[in-house]
Amino acid sequence: MRPYLDIPTPPRAQPRPVQISIIIPFLNEREVLPLCHARLRQVLDALGEPWEIVFVDDGSQDGSAEYLAGLMAREAGLKLVRLSRNFGKEAAMTAGLEHASGAAVILLDADLQDPPELIPDMVRAWREGADVVCMRRRSRAGENWFKRASAYAYYRLLSRLSRAAIPADTGDFRLMSRRAVDALLRLPERCRYMKGLYAWIGMPTRVIDYDRAPRAAGATKWNVFALLRLALEGITSFSTAPLRWATIAGMTAALLGALFGIIIIFKTLIYGHDVQGYPSLMAMITFLSGIQLITIGLLGEYMGKTYMETKQRPVYLVRDVQGSATMAMPLAEAAKGPHAVNC
Repeated sequence: MRPYLDIPTPPRAQPRPVQISIIIPFLNEREVLPLCHARLRQVLDALGEPWEIVFVDDGSQDGSAEYLAGLMAREAGLKLVRLSRNFGKEAAMTAGLEHASGAAVILLDADLQDPPELIPDMVRAWREGADVVCMRRRSRAGENWFKRASAYAYYRLLSRLSRAAIPADTGDFRLMSRRAVDALLRLPERCRYMKGLYAWIGMPTRVIDYDRAPRAAGATKWNVFALLRLALEGITSFSTAPLRWATIAGMTAALLGALFGIIIIFKTLIYGHDVQGYPSLMAMITFLSGIQLITIGLLGEYMGKTYMETKQRPVYLVRDVQGSATMAMPLAEAAKGPHAVNC
């Protein structure tokens, strides 16, 4: 007589793969991270889908990483990717995309200017067939008139210059399907202007309008010079129109100079007028010198980008990755991306 019943052991339930990945790049956001996490948890728990939050620390020095490490000891579904130094937001977003495992990936700033409560609408649009869900800013609360006006002008200028259709008034707050993320990560360039790369890959896109809120806490890390640098990066990454403008300006100046010379010769030969005009001569020299310097500067920008690309340096370096066991891929695999090096 057998001492046990021959009852088959039921198979263990396999964890469902991650459906929604939230990527939050941040720099010195210790003050706002608790509120950001609380609002995100409330939204994600209501979705009823397996999710993960990938925090990317872009070289914070205010204890943000330590706070998240303590949070991960108490909660599952969180991952922290710490970069070796501050590489910039574009690099941090690339790191997050390479470490996210969800079928849909959402980029979100930690400052809560982009409300996480809109995530269900984004997921709904994705399930209806959109590979990319862009969030377009209908209003920009908490920003002064200069920043609003300059952003309005810049996005429309970039849209006209670029061959890819870059939607106006859209930032990094968006959802991308796994197909779109994989396509984005296959792009090999090191100088990554993400707003342009989002548009370059194309794919079915849905646009949702929303009202942008002021920062929930803390201060912005983007000063005027950083914004100008980002704007120049965007224009030179996705358009050669400035080079054409320089050529047109040079041709126009040459034609005007030739016309001016013909007029002087005509007046001297026909009317016998003396050639006067030291001030006009200096104005012409200054004008032409300015055009030449601008042209040299533009050439330098494009050559500098080519120089940086030829170095083939990684976009970012990973200091370490801390994460939950609920992720769809092991950490050893997640830390290996085409744009990363682990140190």
